[in-house]
Amino acid sequence: MVVDDSAIIRGFLCRYLSEDSEIDVVTTANNGAVALRQLQANDIEVVVLDIEMPEMDGLTALPQMIKMVPDLQVVMASTLTRKNAEVSLRSLQMGAVDYVPKPETARSVNANIDFRRELVDKVKAWASRRRKKRGEQLPANASDLGAPTAGTTAAGLAAREVTARRPAAPTPGSGFVTARRPAAPVSISGARVSTAPATPAVPLEKQISLRTGSFRRPKVLAIGSSTGGPQALMKFFAGFKRAPDVPVLITQHMPATFTAILAEHLAQATGWKTQEATDGQFLTAGEMYVAPGGRHMEVTVVDGKACIRLTDEPPENFCRPAVDPLFRSLPAVYGENVLGIILTGMGHDGLKGARELTRTGGTLLAQDEASSVVWGMPGAVATAGLCTEVLPVDKLGEAAATRLQGGIR
Repeated sequence: MVVDDSAIIRGFLCRYLSEDSEIDVVTTANNGAVALRQLQANDIEVVVLDIEMPEMDGLTALPQMIKMVPDLQVVMASTLTRKNAEVSLRSLQMGAVDYVPKPETARSVNANIDFRRELVDKVKAWASRRRKKRGEQLPANASDLGAPTAGTTAAGLAAREVTARRPAAPTPGSGFVTARRPAAPVSISGARVSTAPATPAVPLEKQISLRTGSFRRPKVLAIGSSTGGPQALMKFFAGFKRAPDVPVLITQHMPATFTAILAEHLAQATGWKTQEATDGQFLTAGEMYVAPGGRHMEVTVVDGKACIRLTDEPPENFCRPAVDPLFRSLPAVYGENVLGIILTGMGHDGLKGARELTRTGGTLLAQDEASSVVWGMPGAVATAGLCTEVLPVDKLGEAAATRLQGGIR
């Protein structure tokens, strides 16, 4: 269901979503009150919810929607203002699963290819996540949503792992996500989908080979994340009993404005000094630095000290900031004393940088598939044999904290 007070915007969003053969836009609404009535009358898995609407806004409707359908996946859609960025991130604490930063005008919405891709990818990712939690059979292409494409340098073992687990392509249907099911055809969101026996999956543990990390104590902690990242970061840092005594660098795929708000939320959640990074800023142990939206963050050395360098180089993996530039820059400054973390996210950003980080002796940990919203980024590094540990996000923080406290100086 698409909820937006602008008929033009609703039309654009519905068109983008419906153009994907795996998505069925069941209904629309022009405010929260209408959306609640539609939610009662229809079988809906995902809601794209605007924030500012007459009669009942998105933030008011959100908790009522989740009360009505506890596992409803609500993706907030808001324009790029500081107020809306704050509301979008606050909505994650109220039960929304994600957000998409909506261009400010109908013309820019229609012209923004990145927005279209992000909208469609996130809707499909969260629908698949919901079904996975319910124990429902996922479509053949859901497990590798946003994963590396075969034949690219970045694909490596990750693409082969996905191929090994992928059953034959399903017959296209008009349901929300075309699914394979045993037995007879079933109804999803009021639509019929084709069925066929599912191909047995290759056990995941057979696809991951762990490596030995550095025994030296890390001097920096670097984290990369994307879809589902804000929630994963909160759970990750909950595993720390105290602030790490090294600088913490975070690249989360987010637009400008949102990253500053994320830094504020992390500071409130952890009690640690956290800030959006600025160019030329020297790193201080025990402080966190979030890469600003729209700029890559790297680390260099100035006057013998580690220093942040922000660049306007072209996007990598469709992202700016991207994880790869950060990871690539660290070995030259810290050698093998680097601890890298890859959290949930689409695609394979971080894979190339992780190869360099581990090649020079650094240690890499990744979030496991079960706790990831999308196992694209962590799956790429895990199946490429670059990780020392692959853990649930609530255990990952404890593991990182332990490594930061021990090892050889």
